[in-house]
Amino acid sequence: MHMTTYPPPRLIFWETTAGCNLACIHCRRITVADQLLPQDLTTAEAFDLIDQIAAFARPIFVLSGGEPLFRPDIFDIAHHASDAGLIVALATNGTLIDANVARKIKESGVRRVSISFDGADAATHDIFRGQGAFDKSLAGMHYLHEVGVPYQVNTTVARHNIHQMDQTLALAKGLEAQALHLFLLVPVGCGVEIAPDQQISPTEYENVLNWMYDAEMAGGIELKATCAPHYFRIVRQRQAEERRNGIFRERPSSHHRQQHAGGHPGNGHPGVGTMAGGVGNQAARQAMNAMTKGCLAGTGVCFVSHRGEIFPCGYLPVEAGNIRQQPFRAIWEGSQVFADLRDPDLLGGKCGLCEFKRICGGCRARAFGMTHEYLDEEPFCTYEPAVMQRVEIGQ
Repeated sequence: MHMTTYPPPRLIFWETTAGCNLACIHCRRITVADQLLPQDLTTAEAFDLIDQIAAFARPIFVLSGGEPLFRPDIFDIAHHASDAGLIVALATNGTLIDANVARKIKESGVRRVSISFDGADAATHDIFRGQGAFDKSLAGMHYLHEVGVPYQVNTTVARHNIHQMDQTLALAKGLEAQALHLFLLVPVGCGVEIAPDQQISPTEYENVLNWMYDAEMAGGIELKATCAPHYFRIVRQRQAEERRNGIFRERPSSHHRQQHAGGHPGNGHPGVGTMAGGVGNQAARQAMNAMTKGCLAGTGVCFVSHRGEIFPCGYLPVEAGNIRQQPFRAIWEGSQVFADLRDPDLLGGKCGLCEFKRICGGCRARAFGMTHEYLDEEPFCTYEPAVMQRVEIGQ
C-alpha cells in the first residue's frame, strides 16, 4: 500500500450484521441470514473500529445491515460512537421498532433513523418487503415521532413504483419525515437477478431525476438522490437552461454544497457529539443533507462489511482491505482501489470524456455490475459528452 494524504471520509456505512427479519428482493446482499452470524464483528471490534475512525475523522456513521436492530448490543455501539463524536444514523426497515426500542434509539445518541418505504401504499411496498411490512414500518416511524427522533424515508425506485413518485413524496411529507432519499436500483447482489424485471430504463432514470429537481425546487422537504450521480449534471443543466430563460432561483439552503469539500461533516460545531437539541442537531442535519458530488464511492464514502471488509460502497464488491488485518486509516489512505476511484482521469468510455466527470463520475457500482470493471462508463446515463457531440456534427 502506498500511503497518501487524503481527506477523511464524510460518510461510513457499517453493515452491523447480515442477519435480517426480511428478505427483500432488491437487497444488495446475495444471501441474507435470519439470525446473527459468527463472522459478525464483535462488540469489542466494533468499539475499536469506532475509535480508529474517531482518531482522524468525524463522519456520519450509519449503522446498517441486514437489520441492525437484530444486534442486542446495537444501542451500546451507537452510544459509543456518539460519545466518540461521530454523527450516528440508523438504517432500518422499521418493522422491529416499538415504543421501548424507539426510546433506546433516542437514548443511544442516534441523530436520525432512515426507514425504507418502497411504495406509497402497502400493496406496492410489500411486493419488495413482504406482507405486512408497510404497516409495521409505519408503526415504527410513529414510535420514533413520539419520542422525538428525526427520521427520513428511503425509497428504491424500480419498475413497480416508478409511477408513484408524487405519492411517495406526499407520503414522506405526510409522515413529517426530515427527508426523502431516492435510491436508483444497482444491479448487484440480488439486484442482478431482478434487474431485467425491475430495473428502469436509462430514459426513465433521467425522467425521475428531472422530477426530483422540480420537487426539490418546490421545497417542503429535503430530497437527495443516492446511486444517481448524474443528478448533479442534471442540476447544472437545468439551472443553465433557467438562466437562459431569465429564471433565477436558489436551491433550498439545506442542499447547498458544504463549505469545506472533503472535510468532516460536523467538525467545529459545538454539541455535535450529543443527542441534545439545538446547534448539535442542526449541524447533523446539515451534514446529512449537504450537497457534495455524484459518486462518492471511495472518495467521500466507504462501507465496512459485517466481517470487517472495507469496500468503496455497499454496492461495489471490490475489497480495499480488512480492519481485522489493517488499521482503518491505513486502508482509507493506502488502498489502490480507493486511489483509482479518486482519479477521474482514469474513467473509461464516455464518462472519461464527459465535461461533468468531476461532479458526477457515474455510478462505479453500476458500471461494475454491468461490465465487472468499476472504472467503465456509467451504463444508465443518456447524456452524450460535448466532445462526442462536436465529433458527430463534424466540428
